[in-house]
Amino acid sequence: MTQVPDKIWTWQMVTPFSKDRETGVVTPGRLEKTQIDVPELKPGDVLVKVAGCGICHTDLGYFYYGVPTVNKPPLTLGHEISGTIVAAAGDVESWMGKEVIIPAVMPCRKCHLCKTGRGNRCLDQKMPGNSMGIYGGFSSHIPVPAIDLCEVKNRGDIPLEKLAVVADAATTPFQAAKRADIQVGDNTIVIGVGGVGQYMVQILKALGANSVVAIDINQDRLDTMLKNGADFSVNSMGKTPKEISGELKAYRKEKGLASTGWKIFEVSGTKPGQELGLALLSFTGKMVVVGFGPHKVEYSISRLMAFDAELIGTWGCLPEYYPSVLGMITSKKINFEEFVQTRPMGTIKESFDEAHKQSPDQRIVLVPDF
Repeated sequence: MTQVPDKIWTWQMVTPFSKDRETGVVTPGRLEKTQIDVPELKPGDVLVKVAGCGICHTDLGYFYYGVPTVNKPPLTLGHEISGTIVAAAGDVESWMGKEVIIPAVMPCRKCHLCKTGRGNRCLDQKMPGNSMGIYGGFSSHIPVPAIDLCEVKNRGDIPLEKLAVVADAATTPFQAAKRADIQVGDNTIVIGVGGVGQYMVQILKALGANSVVAIDINQDRLDTMLKNGADFSVNSMGKTPKEISGELKAYRKEKGLASTGWKIFEVSGTKPGQELGLALLSFTGKMVVVGFGPHKVEYSISRLMAFDAELIGTWGCLPEYYPSVLGMITSKKINFEEFVQTRPMGTIKESFDEAHKQSPDQRIVLVPDF
C-alpha cells in the first residue's frame, strides 16, 4: 500500500527570468527545492504520486522569457505528468492505485467553449504548473481533479514515467490534426521535427496522410523522420523560402501530387519556421500554428483571401483524445521510446539549461528522486 505523504517535495520556480526595461539588467530565473503542504482533497480530487514529468518548451518560456503564468511565483512548473493515484476524495475512490496520465489542460466542462467542442481552449481550464495554484509536475505528488484523467492500461514494458510525454508532446499534435480536419489521402508538411514535431509526423501518417514532408535544419532529425513516417524531407539550413518551395515543387512533380490543398503544421515555434510556413501556404491550403514563440511575424493577410486559405491556431488537446494517442503508442503505431530520455529530477537546473540552449532530440522526462 502506497503511503500518503505529510508533505510534497517540489522544485519551485521562485522567480522567472526578468529584464529591466530601463537599465537592461537581467535577473535569471531561480529554482529552489522545498516542501509544501498536501492540501485537503476536495470531492472529486485525487493525489497523484508523480512517476515522471517532461520538460516542455512552455516551461522554458515561463522560466527564461518571463512568459506570465496565471498563478504568480513561487509555483511549481511542469504539465507533462504521469503517475499513480495514492489518495482520493468523494466518489472517486475507484481511481485508487491506478496509473494515469494527467492532461496538460483540463477544461471546466461547463462553459460555452466546452459545450461546443472547444474545451481545449476553455478560458477557465486548469493547467498544472500554471493555473493550479502552487502545484505542478516537478514534484513528488500533485493534487488534480479525477474527471479528466487518462487511465494507463496495457502499457506492457513501457515505463510509466516515459508516458508523461503523452500529456503534451504526443497529444498536442493529435489536437492539431483534428483542427486541420486531416483526412485519408491528405498531403501535409511539418516544419520543425523536434520534441513535438516528431510526433506530428507520426500521427499524420497514422491518421492516413498520403504524403508527409518533414522540414528542419537538423539533418539527423530529418533522417530519423524518414524512418518514422516522413515520405520526403528538406533541410532548410541556409535556404530561402523560394529555394525550399522549389524542392517541394520538384517532389510534387515526381510523385504526381496536387499543388493545392496542402496542410502545413508549424511546430518549430521559431520566426524562420513561421515565415516559411506562411510563404508555403497556397491555394486552398491550411496552416496550423502549433509551436510558440515570443516574436512577431509580418504577413499580408489578403493572401488568405486570394488563396482561399486558412490560418489556424491550436492549443493543447481535449482530454477525451488522450486514450486514442495512448493506444497508438502502446500498439506501437507510434515509435515512442526512441524519442524519450529520463533523468533524476535533481538535475532540473542543468536539464532546463540544456533544453533552453538547444531542443533535445529526446524529450527529457524528470523522475522524482526526493
